[in-house]
Amino acid sequence: MEIRVLGVCGSPIRGGNTEAFLTEALKTAEGLGSVSIEMIHLSGKRIEDCRHCNWCIAKQEEGKFCAIKDDMLEIYPKILEADVLLLATPAYAARLSGYLAIFLDRFRALVLGKYYRGLLTEKVGGALTVAWMRNAGVETTLLSVISSFLMWSMIVVTPGEGACQFGAVGLSSDQGTGKFDPKDKLGVLKDELGLKSARRLAKRTVEISRKLKAGREALKQV
Repeated sequence: MEIRVLGVCGSPIRGGNTEAFLTEALKTAEGLGSVSIEMIHLSGKRIEDCRHCNWCIAKQEEGKFCAIKDDMLEIYPKILEADVLLLATPAYAARLSGYLAIFLDRFRALVLGKYYRGLLTEKVGGALTVAWMRNAGVETTLLSVISSFLMWSMIVVTPGEGACQFGAVGLSSDQGTGKFDPKDKLGVLKDELGLKSARRLAKRTVEISRKLKAGREALKQV
């Protein structure tokens, strides 16, 4: 039974701390076996704001997701194919990045669309964030991501005991103190507690997804 994990990096910086943090989670997921992974970088993608034009509600057809012709049209099928969505964002003003917010707004086509309505239901979701220092609004940042999951009837998974209750958290400055080291561009990779939470989140999302798929298969036999 293969589990497909799609990671989405919502940072404007390619090769930065958020990407590195998400990469650790995806590597863990892949290492569990029978797991395929893919990462999408929103940086460099042309993704426009949802216009709430209701085209998807009234006119959506198979293979035609949205009236807006941008890079989301290539991403929609990947979302549908995924069993697990891992969304990573830097903590900006105690909330998700603008890149990720616009991306999530465009899920309207998969939540309310005429053809693809409700297809996010029971997919597994996990949220990750990277903050520069402690007490930088990581809880509300994660909540701004998983609130979308909950509204769409997805299954929200967290790292579990000993970590943030809402998702994986990494700190990119030394011990979360805000101390800047110009020679170290990927400080999050030194945050062992944070990396542990990212790995545990990935492991748990895959485990839950496997149980859900196995349960669906069992119900077919009833």
